Amino acid sequence: MVAVHSDVDANARHVILADEAVHLPGLAPADTYLDVPAVIDAARRTGAEAIHPGYGFLSERADAAEAVIDAGLVWVGPPPEALRAVGDKLHARRLAAEAGANPVPGTLEPASGQQDVWSFADRYGYPVAIKAVFGGGGRGLRVAGSAAEAGAALESAARESLAAFGAGEVYLERYLPRPKHLEVQILSPSAGQAMTLGARECSLQRRHQKLVEETPPSRFGEIAPAMGAAAVGVADACRYVNAGTVEFLVDADSGDMYFLEVNARLQVEHPITEAVLGIDLVAAQLRIASGEPVGFGPEDLEPGGRLAPRGHAIECRINAEDPKRGFAPWPGVIERYREPGGPGVRVDSGFAEGDRISDAYDGLIAKLVVWGGTREEARRRMLRALDEFEIAGVPTTIPAHRLLLAHPEFVDGSYTTRTVESGALASLVDERATPEGDGSDRAQDAVLVVEGRAVRLWNPAMAASVGAATRPPDGGPARSQVLAPMHGTILDVLVGEGEVVEAGDTVAILEAMKMETRITAGASGTVGEVRVGTGSVVEAGDVVTTIS
Repeated sequence: MVAVHSDVDANARHVILADEAVHLPGLAPADTYLDVPAVIDAARRTGAEAIHPGYGFLSERADAAEAVIDAGLVWVGPPPEALRAVGDKLHARRLAAEAGANPVPGTLEPASGQQDVWSFADRYGYPVAIKAVFGGGGRGLRVAGSAAEAGAALESAARESLAAFGAGEVYLERYLPRPKHLEVQILSPSAGQAMTLGARECSLQRRHQKLVEETPPSRFGEIAPAMGAAAVGVADACRYVNAGTVEFLVDADSGDMYFLEVNARLQVEHPITEAVLGIDLVAAQLRIASGEPVGFGPEDLEPGGRLAPRGHAIECRINAEDPKRGFAPWPGVIERYREPGGPGVRVDSGFAEGDRISDAYDGLIAKLVVWGGTREEARRRMLRALDEFEIAGVPTTIPAHRLLLAHPEFVDGSYTTRTVESGALASLVDERATPEGDGSDRAQDAVLVVEGRAVRLWNPAMAASVGAATRPPDGGPARSQVLAPMHGTILDVLVGEGEVVEAGDTVAILEAMKMETRITAGASGTVGEVRVGTGSVVEAGDVVTTIS
């Protein structure tokens, strides 16, 4: 096996485990993992015969698949024509409708401006989901809760979509109030032969990205056959080959099912499907790509078949984020790392003790997968495994996972995509989020805005300056500092010297670990010196601007 790596990933786990590694000079994805000619050249120089794109970067790029095939190499994934068919979300919505899978009510053309959002809301009401036409995984997705938020949400979605997928087109969807997010794993040995490998649930999310997945789904199992049939219909309509996932939303109140999108790649959560079926999806991908039989068919997956689902599996995505501070991304060095073990426990990890988590990429440390004979057994095993998982040096999502797995809505299966933002983690309070002091300037702490809600941040680097207000020697007005909450790159500066701002107004947008963070004013006043510009790299505690 040959691995490619950027500058910062020279000592990454996949590089260490590979038989051979090729360095792609640089750090930015565009210069490394997204550089198709460089990846193909690495394959040619090492004698590799096939390229597996994983579940990020090039995995859903039709042009990448085409270039690999044109170079005489094997692409381990769907063919270019299928990637194009489902990669364009608007085209995929049309395909789904033709296949009898009703899509979430939305537009069939890209949105051109905030007037489109207003017009859509006149028909369906707020909130309105603004989504990337090309992409998925929660990237390029914003929600406008009112007419006043439409412009900023549209701009932010388009900007993130352009950065993540190379295309800034977005479209609009009705934002369901309390949906279940369910998905069907498909596998197609050849065009027109798609089969379903069961349904998963991934409703526990933050920033529209998954935290916990389970299979079978906690509820609505009775519609799994209909979802499976719809998924096969969509896959066969676009002549899909290899592994993929067809996603659906189910209204938790009415039970109505809506097609959402197709992820034309292997999903992060594929191990839970493997756990209940006893198969290896990556091995199946490789067999399909090499023209070999997969070794099973639809008849083996039917009730009573030799691969009939067995038991229940749950996956927790362990990320380098601090759930106490609105899931703020947190790069740094892992000072201690101890994985759990025991019956039914599997850990797919990307880091080890002493490794540094870069701010250049997603902060996924490991996937913790647990299997049990029943859902309750799997849930209890997961809680034990979370308690045994030791990671120090960076905050992780483990405390949030513990709370979510014990939450009444998860226990009874009634949770939805709104559970996290509706207060399920309200008990996660960090005393350091409000530093000790005289209390007079606490309103000026750095703030992260998550889902439109201000969440205070804290980092030891800010100890001398967060919320600090200084009074000039001449006795003038007190001046507060707006600080960067973490290391990252400034994407946009929204204020200028002399402008008047209110507490909570966004002054700049920061990108860290592939996520956007809005840096907001902690107090009302007049903007003084602006110390950053678009493209500036800042550290935690750096002054962005002053307000007096």
